[in-house]
Amino acid sequence: MSQDRTATIKRTTGETQIELTLNLDGTGQANIDTGVGFFNHMLELFTKHGQFDLTVKTVGDTDVDDHHTVEDTGICLGQALREAVGDKCGIVRYGSMTLPMDETLVTSALDLSGRFWFIDAYEIPTEKIGTFDSQLVEVFWQAVAANALMNLHLVLHHGKNSHHIAEGFFKATARALRAAITIDPRQQGVPSSKGVL
Repeated sequence: MSQDRTATIKRTTGETQIELTLNLDGTGQANIDTGVGFFNHMLELFTKHGQFDLTVKTVGDTDVDDHHTVEDTGICLGQALREAVGDKCGIVRYGSMTLPMDETLVTSALDLSGRFWFIDAYEIPTEKIGTFDSQLVEVFWQAVAANALMNLHLVLHHGKNSHHIAEGFFKATARALRAAITIDPRQQGVPSSKGVL
């Protein structure tokens, strides 16, 4: 790989301080500290299944709740993905994964199109996953998609366990991204008839 597909994003607001480094061509190494246990776990799974290297240090106003921590980390991850993938020459561009997680079956489908769209065709059955607000799964992935400028569709086919549903989406999206960023040796330039993404 001649191109260094890494990015470091720093973000400081009145609600969060974040430093995030993403290497798209890693080996699944995670160093995650967001102050939110369940979210740490999901990001570690995302890193492992995407075979990225990801370092995240987030200090957020978790005394209020976890919303700003999760959303702002998603913003940073999306920005890092957009920067690390570069001009997109040679990439596959599209990726999808239908993934089973015990009783749960989910699909994540995405397009690194340079255009934002997010569809969340699912409901998580409980308001909490442990102490984690279930609605923050949507908040996170919308922030990632908006800042990466990608289409992202998350679909729940069936499932009852909230933890499994959330975990399925993190794993499936990691696998879909892993496919989309892969360099296709037959692809000349940008994978678009327009010549630009």
